This record gives sequence, structure tokens and C-alpha cells, in this order.
Amino acid sequence: MDTRWVAGIIGAIFAVWVAGLCMFTVNATDYAIVGEFGKIIGSGYQPGLRFKRPWDKVTTFDNRLLSQSYAGETFLTNDGRGLIVDFYVKWRVKEPTLFYTTFSQGGGGPIEQAGKRLASIVKDGIKTVVAQRSLQEVVSAERADFTSEMLGKASANASNLGVELVDVRVQRIDLPEEVASRVFESMKQNYAKTAMRLRAEGQQASAGIKAQADRKRTEIIANAERDAQQVRGEGDAIASQTYARAYGKDPEFYAFWRSMQAYERSLGKDGDLLVITPDGEFFRYLKDSAKSAAPRR
Repeated sequence: MDTRWVAGIIGAIFAVWVAGLCMFTVNATDYAIVGEFGKIIGSGYQPGLRFKRPWDKVTTFDNRLLSQSYAGETFLTNDGRGLIVDFYVKWRVKEPTLFYTTFSQGGGGPIEQAGKRLASIVKDGIKTVVAQRSLQEVVSAERADFTSEMLGKASANASNLGVELVDVRVQRIDLPEEVASRVFESMKQNYAKTAMRLRAEGQQASAGIKAQADRKRTEIIANAERDAQQVRGEGDAIASQTYARAYGKDPEFYAFWRSMQAYERSLGKDGDLLVITPDGEFFRYLKDSAKSAAPRR
């Protein structure tokens, strides 16, 4: 092969290699920082093909919302109780140059370093919030208020790193095994005391309601009996007046009619036994049919 062809091929390969060193691609989901010996010389690139000097270094990192979970962290409440808290954070890069300056050194990539730093910041925020509350207050607190306070404390520190802390959420709050049984037993006793107190208050209220109902019942019955006695007395008075008027008009007929009523109520009943002298006044109208005739009107 002609040496000129060989030299041409080598030259073309070298040109492609140099061109590759002078170009880089920016994706729509990435930030790109161009640096020269650790100094930033370019940023804010739009997606597409871009150019640089061969010795410049390009660092890219994700510009989307990132989520990381952290499990098994223990925090102490203000009454000395340990809590195991699982949490996760959502964050994104807000200032690419500040983010690159902060996390360009050290092992691992910028995203990994930022995740560790944010975890430390959020842990400090959770520690502060938990340390201000007792165990019962942490358990009974509204989750939104709890996480809002944590997010507020952590966001202020995260802003100095060039990142935006979007959300902090508690996934699980648990107790260490060695204290869980004691805490649960204490909670059971507290709830039992509360139940006994509420039950006693309910029984007291029930007794008061029953006593009031019994008093009203007694008053109603007494008033009803009084009214009944009054009505009965008025009826008896009217009946006595009626009997008196009837007796005054025709005493003989009245006596005859009353005797007939007595016979009807007393005679001819199954199982009845009367012990009466035949000469008594009761059989006056049965002795002689002539005398039992209806009296004159």
C-alpha cells in the first residue's frame, strides 16, 4: 500500500479523535459544566452538540427531581425515648455552578455526594424537631405539621449547596424493640385510666338522668292520681246526687231497682255460695210475687 494512503488514513483517524475531544453532547435532562483545571469556564448549555477545547473537562449531572430514601435512623425525644425514623427526601439541582463547586471534589460523583450531605442536613432537622417533643407528642402530632417543620429547618441549610429541597417525608416511626413493650404497656395503662374516668363520668351522668326521670315519673303519676281522685270524687258526688233525686221521687221503686241489681250481681253465679237468712231483707221481693210487682209510679 502506498505510504501516502497510510498517512492519510492515520491523519483522518487523528482528526476524528481530536474532533471527538472538542465536542460534547448536552441532554435535555442534564446540566453541563465545562472546567479547565478545576476552574469553571462554561455553564448553562442548552441541549444539543457543543464544542470545547480538548483539555477541558465536562461534568454532567441530572437536572430532574431526585428521590432518595434513608432507613433505620434513631433519634431521641425530650423525655429520653429513642425513635427509629425512616424518611426520604426529594430534591433537585437549583444552581449548577454552586452545586459543581461544592461537590466537584471528593470521592464519588456530585449527585452521590449531594445525597449524603442532604441526608446529614435532614437528619439534623429531624433530630431538632424530635428533641423538642415527647414521645406521645411525636406519635400524636399531625404528620403534615411534623414534616413541614423538618422541611423548613433543612431547606435553609440546603440552599447553600446549590440544591432545592423539595420535600421531606417520614415513612415510618417505630420504637426500638427493647423499649417498645414498656412504652406500649404505659400507653395501655394511660388509655385504661382514661377509659375508667370516662366510664365513671358516664355512669354519673346516667345516674343523674335516671334520677331526674324517676322524679318526673313520680310527679306525673302523683298528678295523674290526684286528677283521677278529683274526677272520681266529682263522679261519685254526681252519682250520689242522682241516686238521691231518684230515691226522693219514688223510694219504693228505687228500693226495688236496687234489689234487682243486687240479685243480678249475686245470684246464678257458678261456684258462688251465699249464707243469708231467708227472713232477711235481701229476699224481700222474692218471698211474695205479689209484693215483688213493680211499685206504683
